[in-house]
Amino acid sequence: MDESNLIINDSLEDQEDGYQGRNLSPTIHMELETELGVSPPDDLADGSNRTLLTFGGVFCPVSLSMFSAILFLRLGFILGNSGLYLTILELLLAYTILIFTVLSICAISTNEAIKGGGAYFMISRALGPELGGSIGTLFFIANVFSSALYLTGCIEGILNNFGPSGSISSLLPSSYWWSILYGSTLNFMNMIICLVGATLFAKTSVTIFFVVILITISVIVSFVSQTNLPVLVPLENTIFNRTETNVTLFTGLSMDTFYSNLQPHFSMDYTTHQITSFPVIFGVLFSGVTGIMAGANISGELKDPAKSIPKGTIIAVAFTFVIYLFLFFVTSATCPRELLLNDYLYMQSVDYLPVLVAIGIFAATFSASLSNLIGASRVLAALADDQLFGLLLHPIKRYTMLGNPVAAVITTWFMIQCILFINKLNLIAQITSIFFLLTYFATNLACLALTLTSAPNFRPTFKYFTGKTATIGLLGCLIMMFVINSVYSAITIILCLILIIVLHFRSPPVRWGHITQALIFHQTMMELVRKYLLILDSRKDHVKYWRPHILLMVANPRSSIPLIQFANDLKKSGLFLIGHVKLGSLDNYQVDPIVDEYPLWLKLFDMLAVKAFFEVTLANTVREGFHHVIRMTGLGAMKPNTIFFGFYDEEPQLDFLRQHPNYESIKKSGVNDNEFLSLRVDGQRNLNHHDYLTLIYESIFKFKKNVCIGRYFNFYDKESLSKHCNKRIDIWPINFFSPHKDLPGNSWQFLLQLTCILQMVPGWKNSTKLRLFVTDQFESNGSVHDHWNKRLKEMRIRCKIEVINWDLTVNPSNLDIYSASPEEKDVYFKSVNQCIHFHSGESSVVFLYLPPPSIQEQRNVDYLHNLTEMTNELPPTILVHGITKVVNDN
Repeated sequence: MDESNLIINDSLEDQEDGYQGRNLSPTIHMELETELGVSPPDDLADGSNRTLLTFGGVFCPVSLSMFSAILFLRLGFILGNSGLYLTILELLLAYTILIFTVLSICAISTNEAIKGGGAYFMISRALGPELGGSIGTLFFIANVFSSALYLTGCIEGILNNFGPSGSISSLLPSSYWWSILYGSTLNFMNMIICLVGATLFAKTSVTIFFVVILITISVIVSFVSQTNLPVLVPLENTIFNRTETNVTLFTGLSMDTFYSNLQPHFSMDYTTHQITSFPVIFGVLFSGVTGIMAGANISGELKDPAKSIPKGTIIAVAFTFVIYLFLFFVTSATCPRELLLNDYLYMQSVDYLPVLVAIGIFAATFSASLSNLIGASRVLAALADDQLFGLLLHPIKRYTMLGNPVAAVITTWFMIQCILFINKLNLIAQITSIFFLLTYFATNLACLALTLTSAPNFRPTFKYFTGKTATIGLLGCLIMMFVINSVYSAITIILCLILIIVLHFRSPPVRWGHITQALIFHQTMMELVRKYLLILDSRKDHVKYWRPHILLMVANPRSSIPLIQFANDLKKSGLFLIGHVKLGSLDNYQVDPIVDEYPLWLKLFDMLAVKAFFEVTLANTVREGFHHVIRMTGLGAMKPNTIFFGFYDEEPQLDFLRQHPNYESIKKSGVNDNEFLSLRVDGQRNLNHHDYLTLIYESIFKFKKNVCIGRYFNFYDKESLSKHCNKRIDIWPINFFSPHKDLPGNSWQFLLQLTCILQMVPGWKNSTKLRLFVTDQFESNGSVHDHWNKRLKEMRIRCKIEVINWDLTVNPSNLDIYSASPEEKDVYFKSVNQCIHFHSGESSVVFLYLPPPSIQEQRNVDYLHNLTEMTNELPPTILVHGITKVVNDN
């Protein structure tokens, strides 16, 4: 149906339905997916595969990934070279970077729905396709290297136990190609598990986690209870001087041993035959604790990612830090430096049951490699689904089975197989650390950028982060990249820049919201207006960064000062314009009268301390002038999306200007304010009620703007909010003109969005609470409460829900607004007014839904009368009608 026909329809119900969501055909769905880059919702695909909980889906994979090859294979290497003092410093440095990055991950993951792809999904949706796609590609490579790293560690542990000089048995031959064969076999096993599905991995990881913890306890008990134990040096250590002895000594608990391990002593690494240093040791340490995104990587399989990712990741980071710190202290007090430097598997030699440590090595490294294979395949699948690289990844998107990206798993397996040919754990570790640090850098950058833009829709439920924490994490990642290896870091950054350029010129057909547009907008409000206005592109607007751009129409600013101040609070760093229509013809003036009035408007804004622009026009009628103002306000992509009006009533205009403490500055400006800002004489109006409602009608249906109407703001006093801590903002998302119908989606979302924005403003934030009133007329008390509680949770708004009982004189379900008699309507709307007044009479501000007016003049008479009856003697009230989508449903 043509939308213009819907507008002409007289029926109020038809008009509302004209811009509500409609059922879309498959063709339109395909067009939306192509043009907007978003897929229509698919509840089955999105929900049936989400089975993992916090413990099995996040905590265990993250903990195992952070234990990985370090716990049993490289703890002695780190401590023996760095000493306890420097090791603790390295551990604190690594975990400082990790914890600040975790805060950023938690913030982003709790801000919107997280789908498959984990870190890539979060970064790309925050930073846009160019930067997000390039970082996502590097994160995929990082996971590939990490999986190969852990497989290499697993091979090392197997050969040290079952190779020619095996501590358990000499069953397996050892050479470069034999190592590749063992690694390939393990990699193939990982692929098979991955193809079966993530649920099997979760079950496996929980079991492996408990096995690793039990083995760690066994190692600690052995360290504390054993003394003076000779330990054979492995044959793989070819730099050890074997002319005198083939053993080193484990002393057990000893203060002398503890003191000898405090200072650093960098020596040659017998696996690479290279002299170690702080960057090398830190690179190995950091590569082992990079598993903080193991849970986020499988976000597509998590039942509740927004809850599980923060909780599971933070607990896992704290848990692994305590375990590592304790093991470093115990090792430094029991193991001489000679043992640590010459036998990286010293734990196995000391343990009462060496086979347990062998099992622990295999379990920790194998599970970590499996976790990275799963994570990398999910990232690759997400890249393919987003079509950032066109036909290159099309086969990966095409071949999936029951939600499992089969082609992505096989491709990831093949790339890991290629990295296994390096076969040097400490060498792979440095490269892995660089890639992960760059990914963590991008994650912190995404969180910082979202914080700096002050976008209203960036309100994560996780609150323990700030722009400062993101900055610390960002700088820490960048600095440590170049500390570990400046050459690898430079190459990685260059590769990232190349990918950004390629994706930029490809212009991917997606609309995720560009953080650059949000940042440009933020800077526009401060400085560099002209330059950035030209860059700001309305075609890249996204609902994620939506904010109100308000045009407040005032008949007289002298009497509208409270409403001006309130609208200024509501703009949330958005565009705020004040429009005024001066009646007359330019032919009757020698000089445009607006030119003379311009200084007074500027002085008025300075006095009120509002960040606003004004637009004044000269026209024969208010309606004609309104058309001028609404068309010419704003620049480029910065146009008003919300029109504010005062209420049309017979209340006398009050002179708020003369009451203002800075009024004397107006008089000193040299402009005669009495002529320009003269108050309305009783009975004198420049606008009749029909034209007033026509402005509202045209704003909604012709100009497609949101509309707000403010009443009783002559009683508005923001200063009193700071003196009282129990002030309330009340929300009534009910269409009292058609109470049997739910509000249009955009209207109730816009209503809630405005109240949420208001509570973000200083002065409102700590002194007001939100209350939402709904009725139980057609649903049971519990169901309507749960219904709205779900809506509030989806919008991440904290609000108390009040379910009220309908006990009105006229049953609203049986009332037809248009066929009822005037007496019946009066009784009904007075009853509604009494109900609102009873619950919200002491509130600071009341938000009500504004039904759109009709095009018929006769109905408008009743319409305005009904609005008047409904809002009589209430606190400052805002009537709201929204048509703009303000919340991202994805």
